[in-house]
Amino acid sequence: MEVIVGKHSGFCGGVKKSIAKTEEELKNSNQSVYCLGEIIHNKQVVENLENRGLKIIDRIEDAKDKVIIRAHGTSKDTYEYAKSHKIELLDLTCPNVLKIHENVQKFANDNYFIFLIGIKDHAETIGTYSFCEKNSYIIEDESDILKGINLLKSSNLKDVFVISQTTFSVALFEKFTNSIKEILDSEFNVVIERSICNSTDVRQKEAREISKTVPLMIIVGGKNSSNTKKLYEVSKINCKNVIHVETKDELDLDFIKNFKSVRNYGRSFNS
Repeated sequence: MEVIVGKHSGFCGGVKKSIAKTEEELKNSNQSVYCLGEIIHNKQVVENLENRGLKIIDRIEDAKDKVIIRAHGTSKDTYEYAKSHKIELLDLTCPNVLKIHENVQKFANDNYFIFLIGIKDHAETIGTYSFCEKNSYIIEDESDILKGINLLKSSNLKDVFVISQTTFSVALFEKFTNSIKEILDSEFNVVIERSICNSTDVRQKEAREISKTVPLMIIVGGKNSSNTKKLYEVSKINCKNVIHVETKDELDLDFIKNFKSVRNYGRSFNS
């Protein structure tokens, strides 16, 4: 059987850096190290770090000593709470996410209405939205577009800034932004920033092309990972047989043996 591994599979540079910094902190710190939420949406990696002493918390109020801000970023009030309560932060927010925070805050201060395209309950989207101020709306699916535009019109603002979660579907982002431009006439000034990170874009494009050429694709990654879910969805468009697993134990080898070639797309089974 031919098994092909995607050239761009694995963790992105930002995630690798976050994990390395966390490992270094656990090794050298003489105090408790907390992380606000899972450092990465990967059960095996998180469990490994917890076994080495990392403490996962869901609220900044539960923090003691030093707290890691994960690559997804966090909300504005988390920084304010940490500052007022003298909690030390190790901010490992992805630089791309930090740039988005800066941009939405700048456009909000310039009286732009902000459309944030992303998954509403995703940590990155929640964090970014906290910097958008009151004239803003999250667009997760097509039905949200008209709701957002109605809010825009009721705000009496004429300037619009559109941005997205870094790991959102490239195809959906393009579809949603085209719809927004079509609905809003020349009366509105619409600024669109394509903020999907390059790693996400490259992987989705590669998965789309690969899925056209193989009878089976195996997507390896966390079940709650936005990146992994998007790769799975993109692959299903062209490939009838797509499997999403976290570990090698989930593989049905009898089923896989029915195929002559398999594309493995995702992280290493051992990471």
